[in-house]
Amino acid sequence: MDPLHITEFGSERYLEKVQQSHAQTQTNAAQGQGTAAVALLQSPFILPIRGSGATGSDVAAVKSNEQKRPEKKSFGSWRSRFTTKPPSVPPSSSSEQLERRFSLPESTTKQQLPFDQLFVALPNELQIEIIASLPLSDVLNLRLASKSLHALVSLNEVPITRYHLDHHVPAYAKRLYPVPQGRSLNFHYLCGIWHRLHVAAKLSHLMCQLIIREQLLLNTEEKRRQYAPQTERMRRRLIPILFTVFHFFETYRKLHLKYMAEHDGVGLSKTPYTVNPIETEILNMYDDRTLLRVHEAFPLVIWAFCRRLRPPSYVGRVERSLRGYLKERPPDEVHVAVLCLGGMREVLRIWEVKGYNARRAAVDAWYESIMHEQPVEPEPKKRRGMLGLKRKKSSLNIAKTNGHPHEAHHGPNDTSAARGKQPDSLVFHTSLAAGMPMAALGKDESKLLAPDLPVLQRIWLVTAEAMILDRKIVERPAHIHRNAQVFTDLISESGIDEEDQWLYGTTAPESVRPNLDAIEEDPDE
Repeated sequence: MDPLHITEFGSERYLEKVQQSHAQTQTNAAQGQGTAAVALLQSPFILPIRGSGATGSDVAAVKSNEQKRPEKKSFGSWRSRFTTKPPSVPPSSSSEQLERRFSLPESTTKQQLPFDQLFVALPNELQIEIIASLPLSDVLNLRLASKSLHALVSLNEVPITRYHLDHHVPAYAKRLYPVPQGRSLNFHYLCGIWHRLHVAAKLSHLMCQLIIREQLLLNTEEKRRQYAPQTERMRRRLIPILFTVFHFFETYRKLHLKYMAEHDGVGLSKTPYTVNPIETEILNMYDDRTLLRVHEAFPLVIWAFCRRLRPPSYVGRVERSLRGYLKERPPDEVHVAVLCLGGMREVLRIWEVKGYNARRAAVDAWYESIMHEQPVEPEPKKRRGMLGLKRKKSSLNIAKTNGHPHEAHHGPNDTSAARGKQPDSLVFHTSLAAGMPMAALGKDESKLLAPDLPVLQRIWLVTAEAMILDRKIVERPAHIHRNAQVFTDLISESGIDEEDQWLYGTTAPESVRPNLDAIEEDPDE
C-alpha cells in the first residue's frame, strides 16, 4: 500500500488490522462462500471511500485525525486526489456486514418482482379464487386489461358467479330470482341481479330524501343530521321493498305479453274478471311476510313517483307561471305506462332528471317514443370546402363503407365475419351480450300493451289485499298498516337483527349502498 495512504488513514497498526480483516474475508470465501465477492462488487450501496458499515465512533476518530493532520503541499498530496482510496472496514463488524451483504441480493430479488409476475406464477385455481374475491365491477373491468385475462375470467364464470352468490347477493334477491335450473351460472344472471339491486338502492335513497323534505319537513342540515339514524333504517328497509316492486313490474310485462299472445290479442280490458289473473300469478310467488310488507309500502312508492312528476309548488297557476312551471302533471295513463312498460329502471331515469320542466319534457319524449313513430329527419346538406377545394373521400374508404367485395363470400347476416371478428371469440360472444333486465320494448309490443294497462289506483292493491285476507295473513283489513303506521315501521329500531337475518341471510352487505356522489338533489325543490 502507498505510504501516503498510511499517513492519511492513521498509523501502521490500523493498517495491519485492515489487512487482517481482508485476509479473514478471503479465508471465508475460500471455504465455500465464493459468491460473496461477487455480491460485494455488485452491491450499489458500497461507497468507495469510508464504507457504509463504519460505526459513528470510527468515523469521528478518522475525522479528528484528519483535522489534526497538517497540510502537505507536495506531489504526493496531489497524487492522492486522483487515486482510489480503499474502504475502511471496522474489524468488529466485518463478519456481520459480510453476512448481511451475502443475504441481501436474495431477499431483494424476491421483493423486486412485480405483482403481475407473482400473480401469473400462481396456479389457475388460486388465480380464480383471488379474482372471485374482488368486487363485481373490478372483475368485469379486469377483462379489459388483456386477452389472456379476458379469457381467464370468461372461461371461469361459474366459480366466480357462485362465489358472489354465496357471499354478496342478499337472500331476498335469490328468492325472487332463483338459480336457473338446467343452465350453468354466468355473468348475465349475476349482473342482472346486481342491476336490480342498484336501481332499488338508488331509488331507496331518493325516496328517503323526498320523504324527509315533503312529509317530515326537515329542511335544515341540523335537523337532517339529527334524523340520520332513522333515515338509514328507512333506506335499508325500502331496498327489499323496491326490489320486489321491480320484480313485480318486470314479471307483469312479460306475463302480459304472454297473455295477449295466447288470447289472440284480446286483453284484460275486454275480459271479465274478479281478480286480475296476471297479478294473481305474480303475487303467488311471494311469501306471506314479503306480500304484507310490500302491500303496506306500495302506496308510498306510487305517491313518491307521482309527486316527482308534479310541480314543486302547490300554489295556483299564477305563481307556477311566474316560476316557470307551465306544464301540469302528466295524466294517469302516462304514469301507468312508465311503471308497467318501462319499469323501475325508467322510473329511476326520469327521477334523476334535474328540474321540473326538463323532467316533464323527458316523460313526454319517452311516451311519444313508444306510442308514435319517430319522423325520419332529412339528412343535413353537406357543407362544401372553401372554393370547392375540399378533399374528396378516397375510393378505399368508400369501399369499406359500402361493403367490401370479399363480404359476398359470407352470409347476409354474418356481420361479425365480414368485419373480421371471430364468431366463436370470447371477446364478442359472452353471456352479457343478452342485454340488461327489462330492456326497452319494441314499438309493436308497446302499442299492443298500452291500451290494455290497468288503472293507476288499482295496480297491486286490490289483488294483494284480497290475497292477504284469503291467506289469513291478517284477520281484518284494519290490521293492515297504512300511512303513519308505515312510517313508524320504516324508522323503528326494533327487529333490525331479525330482519337482516331474514332479508340478507346474515347482515346487510355494504355493496348495496348506492353511489351517493352521483346522486344530487335539485336545489330549488
